[in-house]
Amino acid sequence: MSTTGTHRASAGEYQPQVDQAATSRLTAAEIYSAAVRIGEDELKRSSTGLALSGVAAGLGMGLTGLGSAAILAETGDGGAHYLLANLLYPLGFIVVIVGRAQLFTENTLFPVVLVLDRRRHVGNTLRLWTVVFLANVVGALLFAVLMIKAGAVSAEVAGALSRLGTKTVQGSFAHLFWAGVAGGWIIALMAWLVTASRFTIGQIALVYLMTFTVGAAGLAHCIAGSAEALSAVLAGQVPLSTYAVWLLAATLGNTVGGVVIVSLLNYGQVIGSGRDFQQVERSLADIEADAISTSATAQRRRRR
Repeated sequence: MSTTGTHRASAGEYQPQVDQAATSRLTAAEIYSAAVRIGEDELKRSSTGLALSGVAAGLGMGLTGLGSAAILAETGDGGAHYLLANLLYPLGFIVVIVGRAQLFTENTLFPVVLVLDRRRHVGNTLRLWTVVFLANVVGALLFAVLMIKAGAVSAEVAGALSRLGTKTVQGSFAHLFWAGVAGGWIIALMAWLVTASRFTIGQIALVYLMTFTVGAAGLAHCIAGSAEALSAVLAGQVPLSTYAVWLLAATLGNTVGGVVIVSLLNYGQVIGSGRDFQQVERSLADIEADAISTSATAQRRRRR
């Protein structure tokens, strides 16, 4: 059966009718609605479930550093070699996001949009953030123990992983904070775009492209970087206090980037004047007719 046909519009003109199933691009309002539903589902989960999922995510995020370290172990250090190594940087993000494990930086979008929409659930959102963040760090620590202390990888790969961790924590607090803002913005934006994607292959492509940019640009991500930095801590190359300062700066930056740049702006672009969201389901002809009617009413009042 054909997916297109014709129907008579309210103005008497014939316009093409497109089957809704044939359209693949969601509107911003539809993405927003999906994000609100996801945020609601996440806040329903128990702290135990969130913690276990968060630990799994922290472990999975270690794959970002492991993949890069495996390449560096063969190619050696150097600017071009680091860029080559970042080709595998998205691996951990793909595993965690497509697998729907709990990642702290993703949660700067979904629960926040829900809070903005409902004007409540702040306490529950803080619970989710706290549990998931701590669980992510524990998972990253377990990854570091497996790679550095348990001897799961060769000395060359472990050394490259430690060097990545040393490189990760370098910089002033201000630099790390703003690198975290940019990184948090990209990751939360990625979560918004993944919500709009209908197919898994499209989600994987989006995650890869967005997170490759984070790695290649040397931006800060509090969980992916933790797996590398904690490896350097366990190898004795980075003091624990240095890691703690880096984690604070990166986490604050990621939160600001995700909440302010992505969540608030996308909430604003969908809700708009307060009428935009309600007008999504209406036809353009009806909206224009209402505008003409309102304008005519205003003119009559002025004449009086």
